[in-house]
Amino acid sequence: MPSREIPNYVPPDDGWAIEAVASVACPRGYRPGCVTSIQPELWVEEGREAVAFYEAAFGATLLHLVGEGDDIVAQLGVGDAAFWVAAASPTLKRLDPRAVDGTTGRTLLVVNDPSALMQRAVAAGATETSPVAIEHGWQVGRILNPFGHEWEIGKPVVPWPPD
Repeated sequence: MPSREIPNYVPPDDGWAIEAVASVACPRGYRPGCVTSIQPELWVEEGREAVAFYEAAFGATLLHLVGEGDDIVAQLGVGDAAFWVAAASPTLKRLDPRAVDGTTGRTLLVVNDPSALMQRAVAAGATETSPVAIEHGWQVGRILNPFGHEWEIGKPVVPWPPD
C-alpha cells in the first residue's frame, strides 16, 4: 500500500495507538494498516429509499447490508469515503433529521485499539453508553460526549466488507 509523509507532522509521544495515523494515506475505504477513518451514520425513516437515493445522487456503492424492510444498517462508499445509513428510532432518540429533540447522527471512529480510546474519552468527560464488545463483525463501543454527540469507537475483527 502506498503511503506518503505529511510535511511537518510530528507524531504525539503519548503512547496511544493512534499516534501514527497522520503518516498513512488510506486508499478507498477501510484497509488493514489504516489506523483511523471517520464514517458518519445517517439516521432515516426510510432506509432502503435513502440507500437508493445515495446510489443515484452520489454514485454510492453498497458495501454491506443487514436487516429487513426499512429496519436496515447499510454501509455505502463514495469515492474514498464511506458512511452508513440506518433506521431512525424515536424511542432511542435516534432521529430522522425531519424530527426534533435529539441527535440526527452518530460518528464512527475507526482505530486499532477501541478499548484504549474509549478509556481515554471517558477520562476526558464522555459517558460510556455501551462497553466495547463484538457486534456484527466489529469490536465496538459507544460514548456520548459532553456536547450530546454520539460516537462509536471500533474496528472490524473480520475481513471488511464481508462477502
